[in-house]
Amino acid sequence: MGRSIALRAISEEELAELQRLNRARRTEKRLAERVAIILMKYAGRGTFEIAQALGCDPDTVARWVKRFNAEGLAGLGDAAGRGRPLKYSQAARGELIATARTHPQALGLPFGAWTLDRLTAYVNGTLGIAISRAQLARVLEAEGLRWYQEQTYFTERPDPQFAVKRGR
Repeated sequence: MGRSIALRAISEEELAELQRLNRARRTEKRLAERVAIILMKYAGRGTFEIAQALGCDPDTVARWVKRFNAEGLAGLGDAAGRGRPLKYSQAARGELIATARTHPQALGLPFGAWTLDRLTAYVNGTLGIAISRAQLARVLEAEGLRWYQEQTYFTERPDPQFAVKRGR
């Protein structure tokens, strides 16, 4: 594929955006390389010359020029689907969140509050979703749910007989 591909005409707006991205210090490395490819091609440099200057394969240069020709600036971004797919479906994630937001006694459980360990055991056993404690914490945190150690009192104990029962 390393053959030379002609660059389509670039509008003034596209050129201005390409130059802005090229100057920006915070442009992601992959995007910066793609912008450099297009700007070098716009300046009249050849595919092999660009590849040599940027230390990449001529096929890479041709691929990005072709994508820019077809999609414009949007074509220089990462395509959807990059990265590892979700391990748990949206339905499973929804079930995890719904369970975490449900009072345990409403589910027939003998305790009044979830701990991460209890929730993990319930999800693994009853719901049949195999998930680790750490992964469950990440899923819940991504949804804005955070686990805090439960504090049942600050100054007075909720049980008036606590001191007697404790032996004081």
